Amino acid sequence: MPEFKIKHITRYSYESPVRDSVNHIILYPKQDDYQQVKQHKLKISGNPHVDTFSDYYGNQIGFFTYTEPHTELEICSELRVITTAKELPAATMFSELQWEELQALRYIVPYIDYLKWEAFDGLQELKLVTGERKEAHSSPYTTALNYCSYVFERFQYIQGVTTVQTKLDEIWKLKAGVCQDFAHILCQMLRMANIPARYVSGYICPNKNGVRGEGATHAWVEAYIPGYGWLGLDPTNDCIASETYVRLAFGRSFNDCSPVKGVYKGSSDHKLIVQVIVGYDNGNTESSELAPIMPQEAVATSTTGNGNSYRRHQELLQQIQQQQQ
Repeated sequence: MPEFKIKHITRYSYESPVRDSVNHIILYPKQDDYQQVKQHKLKISGNPHVDTFSDYYGNQIGFFTYTEPHTELEICSELRVITTAKELPAATMFSELQWEELQALRYIVPYIDYLKWEAFDGLQELKLVTGERKEAHSSPYTTALNYCSYVFERFQYIQGVTTVQTKLDEIWKLKAGVCQDFAHILCQMLRMANIPARYVSGYICPNKNGVRGEGATHAWVEAYIPGYGWLGLDPTNDCIASETYVRLAFGRSFNDCSPVKGVYKGSSDHKLIVQVIVGYDNGNTESSELAPIMPQEAVATSTTGNGNSYRRHQELLQQIQQQQQ
């Protein structure tokens, strides 16, 4: 049972003083049989009172207001958590009754929300792929694994070509992105195969294993397998989410799980920096760089133009590919 100490820093800097910053945070780790939260502390600029509640999906949500004029807002979450590996489904576990049970879930809460898939320009292409990757007489478990491998194999992991606002149409055209994009495509495939799928946000904490998303916020998917329960799948690394994954929240998509979002009064120009530091039970630490992040939809009171166009992403993708050659 590994123990992780995680420090997650979110810092907003404004070009001029702002006030009445109202924020919604999902930084509270899940507590269950496979994840024990030993300690969790929040430090927020201005020391505002934080009210908490549980949302429809069972996530703990924090809500606070910073009323005084300020040019910086820092939210620091520190937690200590112990994780336990979940036994995997047996490879031979399969019967036609599993698919029949999945059919029945279409009318049962909460699975209804996790079975709704989104219409987009590449829908027919993805339907074809989903059908081709579902082998005859395959189980929901092996089908989910096949879909996970497909996303890993066909999509390039490239930072900067997408944002949290990027739609499925653009992700499908680019065949590139980062963890939240991989997770959104896998959720879509699973739901189209009638397998409930939920988007998961949290951290991945392997000790210098060199995986994508290590030492930073991460996103993956949980698929519901009849007779087993929720199975974590990471299409960014083509693996099953193990005891090295720490869960914060789950929902239909990133919009349900965004770690921090809010509004404020003042200039819309700001800079967002996020850093995650992971300490292991052997005393080692891993730290992501202080990375500037593009402004997110719920941080500013105004939106950012059309900078998320497919053409712009294609040009950026070509630049990155040329640099890699």
